[in-house]
Amino acid sequence: MAGMKDYVNAAVGSNREQIEFHVKEILKLIGEDVEREGLLETPARVARMYEEIFAGYEVDPRDVLGVTFDEQHEELVIVKDIVFYSQCEHHMAPFFGKVHIGYIPSGKIAGLSKLARLVEAVTRKLQVQERITSQIADILAETLSPHGVMVVVEGEHLCMCARGVKKPGSKTITSAVRGQFHRNAAARAEFMALIRD
Repeated sequence: MAGMKDYVNAAVGSNREQIEFHVKEILKLIGEDVEREGLLETPARVARMYEEIFAGYEVDPRDVLGVTFDEQHEELVIVKDIVFYSQCEHHMAPFFGKVHIGYIPSGKIAGLSKLARLVEAVTRKLQVQERITSQIADILAETLSPHGVMVVVEGEHLCMCARGVKKPGSKTITSAVRGQFHRNAAARAEFMALIRD
């Protein structure tokens, strides 16, 4: 299974000239001189960047988990501190942070790197943090049918830190719980304790 770095947004690639044109127009509208040396290649650079940061549109996140393995391990599995970068759909400003994923298998496990690829597939598009959190949990629940899933996302949003209220360093924390984690406070507490170590 290819990693997200192997994907680009083909729609951006096929519309590159139009994107470059519109980026140039935006630069003019904000008062820039699009002919100055530092900006001559900016529209092309932005289009290439969009191919990469919006690569999630080219991937079905459910396919990213790929092959699963039969394994009679029914204790908590956690992958924490998965770094993500995304774009806020409200302002098209970056937000970034860490995702922590835990699940209790019911006879089926995924390769650990596949969890990081799932995060990439979900986050590399216009998003909101709440949806990212729920989508990761739902996809794991559907694909692996585990006893429980818990996802915690910690994000720093430039739309809040660098504009508007301007509170740098503020973090947004969201969680999604499914199955046993929803019903069992001790399981939730164990997950939270382990991701804080």
